[in-house]
Amino acid sequence: MTTKRHEQVGLTDAQVLDMYYYMLLARKIDERQWLLNRAGKVPFVISCQGQEAAQVGAAFALQKGKDYLCPYYRDLGVVLVFGQTARDCMLSAFAKAEDPNSGGRQMPGHFGGKKWNILTGSSPVTTQVPHAVGIALAGKMQKKDFVVYTSFGEGSSNQGDFHEGANFAGVHKLPVIFFCENNKYAISVPLKKQLACESVADRAIGYGFPGVSVDGNDPIEVYRVMKEAVERARSGGGPTLIEAVMYRLVPHSSDDDDRTYRTREEVEEAKKKDPILLFGQYLKEVGLMDENKEQDLLARVQMEVDEATEYAENAPYPAPESTLTHVYGE
Repeated sequence: MTTKRHEQVGLTDAQVLDMYYYMLLARKIDERQWLLNRAGKVPFVISCQGQEAAQVGAAFALQKGKDYLCPYYRDLGVVLVFGQTARDCMLSAFAKAEDPNSGGRQMPGHFGGKKWNILTGSSPVTTQVPHAVGIALAGKMQKKDFVVYTSFGEGSSNQGDFHEGANFAGVHKLPVIFFCENNKYAISVPLKKQLACESVADRAIGYGFPGVSVDGNDPIEVYRVMKEAVERARSGGGPTLIEAVMYRLVPHSSDDDDRTYRTREEVEEAKKKDPILLFGQYLKEVGLMDENKEQDLLARVQMEVDEATEYAENAPYPAPESTLTHVYGE
């Protein structure tokens, strides 16, 4: 039997099975939203496919109800672990009144909710990074024991918001974790045209804190690195930049045609390292899952997604007269 790598980093059998559940749930919600988009039922999809392992691995190293999230638009896996449900995600996709992120006012992927400690995101990329640093500063000033997680794509690491946030966090030794999901493409721009350095993690040295590059297809390894960063932040050691390297398996969004900038062969090759396939394989190798358990879990997830879709599709839209609420201070 294969060595139980998860036990070596402090994860239980139940936890890794939970990790797989959340990864699968994120994937199945995402796949359903693409079908709904192509059927003309939801206007837009911004996908997490290929990034679920990194997201779920990172989220498991944080404390729900205590730590804060400033996620980016692909972070479906993270917000599911922190308490959002398939129904919440579908209500958002359909822009219904009960959407917990924004009451149907924001595009999908703009996660937010006070009850989950998730700061609402906005459309310009990387604005969440200085916000996360601000929350971390407030926590330090108030002597509160929480860590702030903020994520972004590798393209966002070229934005001023990232550099200013990282510099400030480094100077003030703030309890914030910068989590870069390097999926190789900033929309259509490949990595080699984005960075002159070897990796995003290399940038941390300029701000005086550690930078770590990790295999983003391996949730156990991501958890290990993230756990170290969380412990460091909690003990007053300051920030960490983690670069999780993975591959975006689908187009940038439902409005993008990725055939214009990458070959089908490249994408098919990347699918062989699909984190869900690899992690499912690991769980079978260590004896935690077999074909029957896998089918049962798949059926459970499929039922959740079906029920969420049906509920959201039939839920009411926001009342037209509520359009100006939150705009003019009502």
